[in-house]
Amino acid sequence: MPAISAGDELTPEHRSVASGGAEASAIARGRFRPKLHHMTVPQMAEIAALVGDPARATILSTLFDGRALTATELSFAANVTPQTTSGHLAKMTQAGLLTVLKQGRHRYFRLATPLVAQMLESIMAVAASAPPRYRPRTAQEDRLRLARTCYDHFAGILGVSIADALCERKHVILSDDGGEVTESGRAFLNDFGVTLATQTRRPICRHCLDWTERRFHLSGVVGAAITTRCFDLGWVRRERNPRALQITPKGREGFRRSFGFSI
Repeated sequence: MPAISAGDELTPEHRSVASGGAEASAIARGRFRPKLHHMTVPQMAEIAALVGDPARATILSTLFDGRALTATELSFAANVTPQTTSGHLAKMTQAGLLTVLKQGRHRYFRLATPLVAQMLESIMAVAASAPPRYRPRTAQEDRLRLARTCYDHFAGILGVSIADALCERKHVILSDDGGEVTESGRAFLNDFGVTLATQTRRPICRHCLDWTERRFHLSGVVGAAITTRCFDLGWVRRERNPRALQITPKGREGFRRSFGFSI
C-alpha cells in the first residue's frame, strides 16, 4: 500500500487501516470493555475449557438439535463411563451451558438457551476456517451439509437457501445486528401457516453464520417457526443421526413452490 503525506486524500484502503489501528488502540485502552457485559476473562476461559474437552464437546454436539437426553444416553454418545459423564454434566450445568428437566425419577439434560447453540455454531465456523486437513468427506457429513438442525432451526444448504429466498423477496432484511421481518414477510409467513409470537423475550429474527456454508441462516422466532411448520407439513424428517434431516419428495416440491429453490 503506498504511503500518504499531509494533505493527501485517504483512499478506502488507507481508511480501513486507520480505522483498524484506531480500534486496536481503543481496545488497548479498555474503551470496549463494557460491551463484554461484565464478563471477566476467567469466566470466558472457564467456558472455553468446558467446551474444549472432547467428551464434553461431544455431549454438547449431541444436544445440538434441541433434544433433552438422559445421562445414560449422553454417556453412550460420548463413549465415557457414567461416572465421568455425571461429572461433565454437573460442571456444564453449573456453568449455565445445560439445564436439567425432571420428569418423575428421570432427569433430562438439554442446552440451556439458544445462545449456547449459537456459540457452538460459531465455534464450528471458526474451526472450519482453520487450515484444511485433507480427508475424504463421509456420507454422513454430506447429509449434515445438505440439511440439519441448529438447535431448533434449519442449517446447512437448506437453512441458507431459505434465508436467501426470504431476503431476495424482501420478506426479511438482515443486518450485522440481526434481522427484521417486513410487512410482506409477515404476510408470506401467515400464508405459509406461521404466526409469529410477539410476547416473547427471544429475538424475532436473528441469523447464525452457517459453519458449512459460511453464509447466514435464520434463527430466532422466525427460524424456529419455519422449521416447526416444515416438520408439520412432512417436508423434512429426522435421520438416525437426529441433527441430519432428510428432505422428502413432498418437501422438495414444497420448497420449490413456496420458496423458489430446488434442493
